[in-house]
Amino acid sequence: MADLNPARDHQGSREPALDFEAVYQGREISYGADDRRSDLIPWELDAPQPLVVELEAAGEITGPVLECGCGLGDNALFLAGRGYEVTAFDASPSAIERSRAKATAAGSPVTFTVADATELHGIGLPGSFRTVVDSAMLHCLDADQRRAYLAGLRRVCASGARLHALCFRDELAARLKMPASMDERSLREAFRDDWTIRRMEPRHYSTGLTLQAWQNLAPAVSGASERDDAMAVDQHGRVLLPFWQITAELT
Repeated sequence: MADLNPARDHQGSREPALDFEAVYQGREISYGADDRRSDLIPWELDAPQPLVVELEAAGEITGPVLECGCGLGDNALFLAGRGYEVTAFDASPSAIERSRAKATAAGSPVTFTVADATELHGIGLPGSFRTVVDSAMLHCLDADQRRAYLAGLRRVCASGARLHALCFRDELAARLKMPASMDERSLREAFRDDWTIRRMEPRHYSTGLTLQAWQNLAPAVSGASERDDAMAVDQHGRVLLPFWQITAELT
């Protein structure tokens, strides 16, 4: 995912980024606005993210594909299984080690590599990728890191490439640590220099958490407002978090 160093938020104060290496090693960390700790991986589904499956079914993926912040590799393995050439990276060596093991077991040709999203060293040649999938990584970056990341993607993507970003909406600020604002204005400003946003819609993102597990993981801060429709629960009892679905084009 993002780099593992402390980030600055949009007001300039330092906010500790999540330690994703600790997450994928099974150690306890704090996700929420309080200091409660857990060894759960909220985004782990052992399956591709349904919104990514939806994008592929709609014909919105074109290879070669780059997945940013791939975690345990389920989206990348799904896309490779659908016939796309896929490169996927994460900042966590443990996540990449586990993803490579999955790929070997499945006989999948995905290229999994360790990289920092703000630098993208060793990620393809200039103009390599036609589609970028960012499933819950963008919101891990502070404002400066976000700009560096989007500029770096410009270098490795072909003209006309599409970036599909799935990221937190600001409604979650009452519960989760956020290194930068995720309101619509701030996100549009971040994309402005390098990408043209073609779609920006409020959606819900599938987690592997039950409602009780979610409430234990990230209780709302006392006195903070949280809209009643900020989250939902699917037919399997999994919490669906409020996300932005953004599609942007490199022009």
